[in-house]
Amino acid sequence: MNRHRKIKRFFKDYVNQISPMMIELLEDELQKSTEKRKRIWTRKWILHRGTHGASVGLLRELASEDVNEYRSFMRMNVEQFQLILQNISDKIQRSDTAMREAISAKDKLQVTLSFLATENSFRTLQHIFRVPKPSISTFLPEVLDAIYDFLKDYIKVPETDEEWGVLENGFRTRWNFPGCYGAIDGKHVSIQAPNQCGSEFWNYKGSNSIVLMAIVDHDYCFRYINVGANGRNSERNCSIYQKLENNNILPDGGFLVGDDAFPLKTYLLKPYSHRSLAYDEKIFNYRLSRARRIVENAFGILASRFRIFHKPISTRLEVTNKIIRTACALHHWLRMTSGITYLGSGTVDVEDENTGEIFEGTWRRDFSMPSRYR
Repeated sequence: MNRHRKIKRFFKDYVNQISPMMIELLEDELQKSTEKRKRIWTRKWILHRGTHGASVGLLRELASEDVNEYRSFMRMNVEQFQLILQNISDKIQRSDTAMREAISAKDKLQVTLSFLATENSFRTLQHIFRVPKPSISTFLPEVLDAIYDFLKDYIKVPETDEEWGVLENGFRTRWNFPGCYGAIDGKHVSIQAPNQCGSEFWNYKGSNSIVLMAIVDHDYCFRYINVGANGRNSERNCSIYQKLENNNILPDGGFLVGDDAFPLKTYLLKPYSHRSLAYDEKIFNYRLSRARRIVENAFGILASRFRIFHKPISTRLEVTNKIIRTACALHHWLRMTSGITYLGSGTVDVEDENTGEIFEGTWRRDFSMPSRYR
């Protein structure tokens, strides 16, 4: 009996001793579990965007001290940036909440333009501008839409004889090819293929892509674009194809020029492709090549100015389409409003009129976007 009481007292004393320890251990485990489930709303260093972000730091310095470097960073000058910002702010600005301050329209536009102009990832942009990656992914499509809505009228097919006449006069006087109203070509834009797409976007060059089809005028400006066809599709999927076939878009007798991969049409001229060419045929090919080279240079300028095209675009497919069309609209607008500062010396191909020698533009050495049809 005494032995039983001793054992009972021993266990009672033991439990009294370890109970506080067990409770403490359980409390520690509960705290750790709670901390794991707790999400960080905003990192502290991101909260310093208003004092240390690129918008109030680097870009402000460049705007006042080095305008050329600012233009290289944003692909436009301060006045052009402000013009876009004024016209899209209402569409992209959000209200502050009780939890946090809204990202400003200015920051959103700067991040978006930097994303187009560079090969920077969302993580790099997060570090530069102190804007969270998820936020960039969220606002990027709406900013792209806002920019395109503001500039989309620059990319339009002429509607009047006077507007068509400007294009024909440009090809006739500048490129010695009368009757031409545009140069047409398609380009592969490299993408990271969507999940479970199989070979839908796989092209003959061995990569995944979507096709940008464009008609370019005599001054390297896009007059028509069609974006989004997968890498296997042909030009017949473009919205303008049926209009061309029905002969209800170009002026009477007018035509476009394309490379040898296009079919010969009454509205589309291509070079002679057989080897033994007569003298007149060689002259024709030479002059057509001069006119057609405009579209190659336009694509090259686009890729050299917006370096997002230098590697496969990894955004969702619908966002990729927005990226391409917005970059084309910006290209046309900047070409029309920036003068020589947008192109720069030696950017495009130049021909020696005396010898016929062609000096390739710097964009060809900088980057080569693969052609859809070559």
